Amino acid sequence: MILQELVRFYERQRNLQDSDIAPPGWIRRPLDYIIVLRDDGQCVDLQPLFTVENGKRVGRPELLPSIGKQALKHTNSGKDANLLWDNASFVLGVGNRGAMKLESFIQTINHWFPGATDVGVRAVGLFLRSLQTDPAKANALIERFSATADFDDRDPVLAFRLASDGPINVHERETARRDYAAQTAALLVDAVRGRCLVTGATDVPLALNETVLKGVWNSQPAGANLVSFNAAAFISYGKLGRTEEIAPVGSSASAVYSTSLNFLLASPRNRVQVGDASTVFWADSPSRFDGEFTLADFFGENKDDPGRGVRAVQALFEALKGGQLPVAERDVQFFVLGLAPNAARISVRFWLRAPLSELAPRIAQHFDDLRIVRCYDSDPVTPSLFRLLRDLALQRKLDNVPPRLAGEWMRAILEGLPYPALLLNAAVIRCKAEQDVTYLRAAVLKAWLNRDHRRQHRHLPATYSHFKETLDMQQTDVAYRLGRLFAVLERIQQQAMPGINATIRDRYYGAASTTPVAVFTTLLRLKNAHLKKLADGPAAYFERLIGEVLEPVTDFPRQLTLPDQGRFALGYYHQRQAFFARKDAADTPTTKEE
Repeated sequence: MILQELVRFYERQRNLQDSDIAPPGWIRRPLDYIIVLRDDGQCVDLQPLFTVENGKRVGRPELLPSIGKQALKHTNSGKDANLLWDNASFVLGVGNRGAMKLESFIQTINHWFPGATDVGVRAVGLFLRSLQTDPAKANALIERFSATADFDDRDPVLAFRLASDGPINVHERETARRDYAAQTAALLVDAVRGRCLVTGATDVPLALNETVLKGVWNSQPAGANLVSFNAAAFISYGKLGRTEEIAPVGSSASAVYSTSLNFLLASPRNRVQVGDASTVFWADSPSRFDGEFTLADFFGENKDDPGRGVRAVQALFEALKGGQLPVAERDVQFFVLGLAPNAARISVRFWLRAPLSELAPRIAQHFDDLRIVRCYDSDPVTPSLFRLLRDLALQRKLDNVPPRLAGEWMRAILEGLPYPALLLNAAVIRCKAEQDVTYLRAAVLKAWLNRDHRRQHRHLPATYSHFKETLDMQQTDVAYRLGRLFAVLERIQQQAMPGINATIRDRYYGAASTTPVAVFTTLLRLKNAHLKKLADGPAAYFERLIGEVLEPVTDFPRQLTLPDQGRFALGYYHQRQAFFARKDAADTPTTKEE
């Protein structure tokens, strides 16, 4: 199903006039320099194509020949060169094992263009043989065109062009393209043939190796594979040396689906990083939520336009309000694929296919569940998954997010499922470890608890909220009330001892939210001492508030479960924000004069 949809995506893209997707046998890669040659192979220029963005040199994307997995991976053997383009170490023979790499580059051209008839290919051959004869010419060429510093810093990607051809590169010349296509077809004559599992076509050449996929976060820098058999343990009985027959995919289909996936992974509009899950998405036909806005706007972090996510969510809510989602777009199918690294392979974290009429309300419900009173005006109204996950991670580093959390959370959002238990665990642990219930953690806890409540009470509507956006004075949940009580006791201490460096939160939050019976008796005694320092009005206000908070609490529990610890944190957060919002005398009580 996944591979079939990727093939269909490729076919739709190829039918678009302005599509950037590469044709079969080609790949889009950034080029840094063009070596300009005369017909006799003499170099007349070294033209830079890169631009400098944020201090980094970024090559210009170009269509380049793609001759197979190993050439794109560039194994350490130094024997797998690309065709008519490659890194400087292969093209010029510079750097470590330069002579071996240059020989590999020459042999690749000879293999794909035996008895070359194209003037450009012949000129490249003459140039390369001159470098073999006199290796010092390579460094002299680099120095002549003032590129030494760049070539010392990195291994830039080079291609060729004839001076007489204007803007057309050698690999783009008509004769070279025709010869390349003919040789590609000739190589398939002896390929193992069979039925393609993706297209259903029979008696087609089967792919020996899948084109490497690049762009999956934390995977091999050289690329990885979705379908791979790289050890004898993974090979079916009797298929040793015939791996094409284990998961038979036609050569054409293999090239097409890998091209689609590489295209999606490289497109900021079709890709978002959610924890360790590199998530790509696409639609089977145009819609506003695949054109003006994409899933990346809902879940990603747009540094260039921070307000884009807010606008996307607002547009979504407006479209859903009163059934205003365009009729023509309701049946548009969306596809979401989550990929994660796994050694030399890529694993599928989740796969979803859903019409916009189902997907849009689920996304809207996610943001509605997250909605909670903010601490500061600068807090994001619609926080991205990136921000939420970072706030749940140790030292706020995404590398410390539990491996499966991001993928499972994304899947729960898109399928309208309860959030994973691991999410609650992460939020509660961070609150206790740092003695701090932040806006983002409170939003996560509220969303998790409300979804879990709806799961336990299936008769409730999907939009039901057990916990409100702001302080709920009618909420009688004991853990929630204890969280409120803890916030009140902390507030009393702060008013009685202005400027105090550490409050009861720093010492008692973990114990109070886990084993209330062990600490609340002590905290209530401390409260009495603190109240004596307050003026009569504020003291009476706080006494009355404590009585209201404790009204449904008959006894302090010995231990709170993990969900109860989440309710405790939410009650604490709500009560604190209610204090900050108050404008009456209790917000700024005065102490008694000594």
